[in-house]
Amino acid sequence: MGASVEEFNAAKEKLGTLKKDPGNEVKLKVYALFKQATQGPCNTPKPGMLDFVNKAKWDAWKSLGSVSQEEARQQYVDLITSLVGAEAPAVAAQPTGSTKGFQTLLVSTEDNITTIRFNRPEKKNAITVEMYNELIEALDLAGKDDSVITVITGNGDYYCSGNDLNNFTKVHAGGIEKLAEESVELLKRYVEAYIDFPKPLIAVINGPAVGLSVTLLGLFDVVYATERATFHTPFSQLGQSPEGCSSYIFPKIMGAAKASEMLLFNKKVTAAQACELGLVTEVFPDSSFQSEVWTRLKAYAKLPRNSLALSKQLIRGVEKEKLYAVNNAEVERLVERWLSDECMQAVMSFFQAKSKL
Repeated sequence: MGASVEEFNAAKEKLGTLKKDPGNEVKLKVYALFKQATQGPCNTPKPGMLDFVNKAKWDAWKSLGSVSQEEARQQYVDLITSLVGAEAPAVAAQPTGSTKGFQTLLVSTEDNITTIRFNRPEKKNAITVEMYNELIEALDLAGKDDSVITVITGNGDYYCSGNDLNNFTKVHAGGIEKLAEESVELLKRYVEAYIDFPKPLIAVINGPAVGLSVTLLGLFDVVYATERATFHTPFSQLGQSPEGCSSYIFPKIMGAAKASEMLLFNKKVTAAQACELGLVTEVFPDSSFQSEVWTRLKAYAKLPRNSLALSKQLIRGVEKEKLYAVNNAEVERLVERWLSDECMQAVMSFFQAKSKL
């Protein structure tokens, strides 16, 4: 069932309270969902090519196709709620026992579940250097707190869009070589935080996942996804190479041929396909995704904490040294890639294409 008219009107009121500009892409989506919710599918003539603003609005509305007014109301409410939530003070969502707030994450502990939520919805939860450091710290805190399980998910429409490529544009006093060296050391520590995590770690994939957020899924214990999620690893397209231990885990999970389609040839897969490949545990209808998944997670969180943690460590311990070695090899290759002309040209082409949109 879609959101009620009262909830829709309340969301319209909340929209006016936003302090930050969410960006043109989000504003177009808000406009389109509002039109679809109030008038139904786009029924107006297409504006002329030189009427850029109205053409962008028309295209956004038209892209919703036959989405019902009820579903558009629900999506509108969900989007406004995520935008308002993203502006909530980080200190209101801290891990139990922590006195530190996070700038790029929402972290909370409730019902024996610690939830770490990527919180850059206006940037599709792309991972910055700051977010890397905060994630390492949040995982460390979650591993030591009294929760039974830890969940990672995204705020907004995306789970995570991978590395923020603006990381590559930072000016470093030591030059690009020093930047690459520091970046790869940070990535190495970040992946190790997943390898070493002592409790059951569950990914709740609420939308599209790209790059590192996909390759790391092999280090989770359970992966639940909404049916609208997609999984994309465009490494060769960007002149880069796989990370997150995926060069070892993906062929082991899905076979060498299927892994190569994703890791070498940038194949994007749906949630259903990812489930068939063994990368995703289970797929849920988008309309009931949150309620079904969280009901299940709360049941898991009632299981004996020490038993779960010790069993997880027993399973992970068999291959921990292998995973360390794979991680080391992957980051060494990434340094080479990041410093290559091929990678630099690919990243420049990405930004040039983005600037034309």
